[in-house]
Amino acid sequence: MSRLENELLLVGSIPLETAREVFETFGRPLGAHLASMPDGEVGFRRHWISRVHFQVFAIHPDIEVIQQPRPDGGVERLNPHDVSDSWRFRVKDGVTAIRFGEPGWRLGFARDAVNSYEIFKSLKDQHVLPAHLRFQVSIPMVNSAAPLRVFASAKDCEVVRAAYAEALKLELEKILEHIPHGDLAIQWDCASELQEAYKGNVDSQISQVRISSEIPSEAALGFHLCFGTLGGWPRFAPDDLGAAVKLANAFIQASGRKVEWMHIPVLDRSDDAFFAPLKDLRPQGARVYLGMVHNMDRFNARVATASKYLEDFGVGAFCGFGRMPPAELPRVLAEHLQATRLISA
Repeated sequence: MSRLENELLLVGSIPLETAREVFETFGRPLGAHLASMPDGEVGFRRHWISRVHFQVFAIHPDIEVIQQPRPDGGVERLNPHDVSDSWRFRVKDGVTAIRFGEPGWRLGFARDAVNSYEIFKSLKDQHVLPAHLRFQVSIPMVNSAAPLRVFASAKDCEVVRAAYAEALKLELEKILEHIPHGDLAIQWDCASELQEAYKGNVDSQISQVRISSEIPSEAALGFHLCFGTLGGWPRFAPDDLGAAVKLANAFIQASGRKVEWMHIPVLDRSDDAFFAPLKDLRPQGARVYLGMVHNMDRFNARVATASKYLEDFGVGAFCGFGRMPPAELPRVLAEHLQATRLISA
């Protein structure tokens, strides 16, 4: 793969109506710079884990809803306004384990991936998308899909996490069954995991990523670490990239197979103190993408400082764009095109 095809990452969500729109609007102009292309997480996936909460957790007979987002003018709202407005759950008394039905399809990731892939493949066949491009399936990792903050107790959280992990394994099997491995890239999205890492809880995040070993080597594997966007970005702003680097190293080591890329978010800072921990990153062959495509007036300064501590890297946004108004997408696309020109100069 040439450097051109590996300099840019699209994290995931793009608030357009259909996967075809995403592929044509973002994939066509950016495809030459990408190794993989997401379907934009269109529809209910636009708001990331909220869709899991109201479509999966909220209707399970052993899970009770104890809070849901407040309505807007009397009209129900499925996605929270901010962290305080999130869905919250409790597991019913006496329940020590739960199971989700419809194995392989219940979480919705496999169904959406299979449907979007057919559009992706058609557009590749028509040369709308370049031949080298993989189809990227971005999925929230266990601790992000079921964060402790949305449960009445830590015990309830662990029960639901175990059920989600089992269902996720079956979803992954369906994705691998229906999408050619050489055309596929799986990305694990890790926001709660990164926040816990900054609380000193790196080790407790590791076991969940061992599911990665079940992804065949012909398929690509990546990770997106995130500072969060619920209620505005960033949801938390650390002093430096130290814990992000520790978590990235731990995930790469624990995955049980090669990791093709690691995405690390970057705040709007260009000081040495923030970027210096990158010198301790051990990518083991993974392409590193720094999430610095934002506030483009200061983009070059961020690149210059990061380059002191990391010899080679690509770039992407700090997160997906799902919570943005669609009217901002022309600016977002222009910034990504600008970034490719600047890092190629």
